[in-house]
Amino acid sequence: MRWQNRERSTNVDDRRKGGSVRKVGGGIGIGVILIAVFQLIMGENPVSVLQNVLSESAPSQTSGPATTNAADDELADFVSVVLKDTEDVWEKLFKEELGRQYQPPTLVLFSGSVQSACGSAQSATGPFYCPADQKVYIDLVFYQELKNRFKAPGDFAMAYIVAHEVGHHVQSILGISSQVEMQKRKVSKKEANQLSVRLELQADFLAGVWAHHGQKMKNFLEKGDIEEAMNAAAAVGDDRIQLQARGYVVPDAFTHGTSEQRMRWFKKGLLEGKLKDGDTFSEYNL
Repeated sequence: MRWQNRERSTNVDDRRKGGSVRKVGGGIGIGVILIAVFQLIMGENPVSVLQNVLSESAPSQTSGPATTNAADDELADFVSVVLKDTEDVWEKLFKEELGRQYQPPTLVLFSGSVQSACGSAQSATGPFYCPADQKVYIDLVFYQELKNRFKAPGDFAMAYIVAHEVGHHVQSILGISSQVEMQKRKVSKKEANQLSVRLELQADFLAGVWAHHGQKMKNFLEKGDIEEAMNAAAAVGDDRIQLQARGYVVPDAFTHGTSEQRMRWFKKGLLEGKLKDGDTFSEYNL
């Protein structure tokens, strides 16, 4: 993927050991304003008050021990470029096809473990999206997992993972995820798993839609990129993972879809890039 020397997203919260931890956005809160007004009434120096306000409203940034390495920092740069590409694509599609404004998620980079609004998670959990705080969480060690455990190397394999999680964000802000969660509470475990599969396959489709429009907008694909993404989609299929872990598969326990399904839906989004083609919830659409 062509990504060097390209714009990076500012919606990245780097919580890795040794990485900077910063608040994305910033701004002056009402509490700070009230304190400033009170100080002025009490005769404080206006210059000092202004300095205090600016200090309180500035984004915080702290640094831990320098434990990250150059390869991880380069990968962090890469995923921030991919995130920016998703922002540009979805902003365009939301405006042109849905008549809405797209609100991008924050990408949280962590190492080892992390606390989200959806609870705590370990690196072994893998990348995930939390709708409660609208953030995507990734431990960059997953890149090595893709390469070594899942045999799905390549930068565009990782780009597919990021785009898939952003796809869940799109589902969340469109209200699809909440509808699925409500429905899952009304049905059996087997049926709930099937709904989860359909939600995941739609996120794969949306990742393909992103790749389709991203290529048109930015011409970022290189030879072999699509194969890397397809290989990654196949590698994280429920049937393949269960076969590797257990030696056999249990279809009723699938929650993400088979390798064939995941590749097919990503490819469907990639080829045409039409949102209307992404209805994975129709009875015969798996």
